[in-house]
Amino acid sequence: MPVRVGIIGTGAMGLGVVQSLVRNGIEVGARDILPRAEAAAVAAGATAFPTAAALVREYRTVILLVVDAAQIEDVLFGQHGAAPELVPGAVLIVSSTVPPAYVATLASRVAVRGARLIDAPVSGGPRRASEGTMTIMMSGDAQAIGECAAVFDAIAGRRFVVGARAGDAATFKVLNNQLAAVNLAAGAEALAIATHAGLDPRLFLEVVGASSGASWIFADRMARALEGDYAPRATTTLLKKDVGIAVDAAAALGFDAPLARAAREAFDAAVAAGYGAEDDASLLKYYASRVRKM
Repeated sequence: MPVRVGIIGTGAMGLGVVQSLVRNGIEVGARDILPRAEAAAVAAGATAFPTAAALVREYRTVILLVVDAAQIEDVLFGQHGAAPELVPGAVLIVSSTVPPAYVATLASRVAVRGARLIDAPVSGGPRRASEGTMTIMMSGDAQAIGECAAVFDAIAGRRFVVGARAGDAATFKVLNNQLAAVNLAAGAEALAIATHAGLDPRLFLEVVGASSGASWIFADRMARALEGDYAPRATTTLLKKDVGIAVDAAAALGFDAPLARAAREAFDAAVAAGYGAEDDASLLKYYASRVRKM
């Protein structure tokens, strides 16, 4: 039987997933509230559907790649929502970055309709999504994960089954994004200081990259920033949302997370300063603007 997958949310990440699935011979249906995003998915080889409900009527395996929990609620339970159309045995793959507790409750809500949920957040950005080389973390229904092996093989270079409970994979992803936000905030701050001190910023980036202060996100984002490239791959607003989820998730577990809170404050301030729609590399511009006159 040919593999068929519906994608709800065909923005930067979702479009890359569509491209990887189509390239691997998988039939793809697509739905997005933005006409241009849906049109891009169609150009990549997907078939568009007018509503999420219409898509779910045709596809028993559906990946959600919308922005946040509020959009998932709308997609599944809002007007023309998909949840009433889920059939017994259907598989809902939640690849959006959302609070772990929300994913856990979502699993039980779709289970009453006989559907199965895979908690499967992804990491790697739009380029790796289109290449099919993302990292994907999975937890939830083991049988469903096995049934979707061809789907995960098509979209991810590295795959980790991290638990049996929906919410476990979301926790892995939230903590990964917490580290990304803290590393990026610290790196952008350091590079802004280095530049203000009169150091060669490109040489600073190179030296740090070969030293103990290196991190993948620092090298990736600051290289773009030094070229003046702030075209959004992942926006400042998006990482602001993600680190906020991390802080709240830690609090729900009884943990204070001061470094994550500091990173959240930096992203909040960068968005308030007008950098929200730019790539999160724009955190460098925010820190550069904080220089005090001596």
